[in-house]
Amino acid sequence: MFDSAGLEILDREECLALLATVPVGRIVYTHRALPAVQPVNFVMDGEAIIIRTAPGAKFWGAAHDGVVAFEVDEINVEDHSGWSVTAVGHASVVHDEQERRQLEALPLRPWAPGERNHFLRIPVDVVNGRRILAGAPARRNSA
Repeated sequence: MFDSAGLEILDREECLALLATVPVGRIVYTHRALPAVQPVNFVMDGEAIIIRTAPGAKFWGAAHDGVVAFEVDEINVEDHSGWSVTAVGHASVVHDEQERRQLEALPLRPWAPGERNHFLRIPVDVVNGRRILAGAPARRNSA
């Protein structure tokens, strides 16, 4: 199916699969009553986004027990193709020791310097995505 702009609409399963293919995304949260965006590396744990961070990170306090958005994409500037996926969920800090040990076993190593020994879990409640294919003709099918 395509949207009114001619972009392919991705279903939930494909969106979740694409989320798992990239190592860096952008968390969107509220900071001092304004929207803020922070790039972070992450992994998927089932249908949840997992971020390893420090408690002093700007988004840690803002995202703690709040609704956040998360965006990933892959763009090919040469052939003008690519996709974008946006997820929305309720972020929470993982406090349970058994769950923390399980998350520590995931292939998630912080790229940012400093100690990152706290985990944010964002279950994907709502997800949507779009794809544009190289050389794809514009379509006019509405969603």
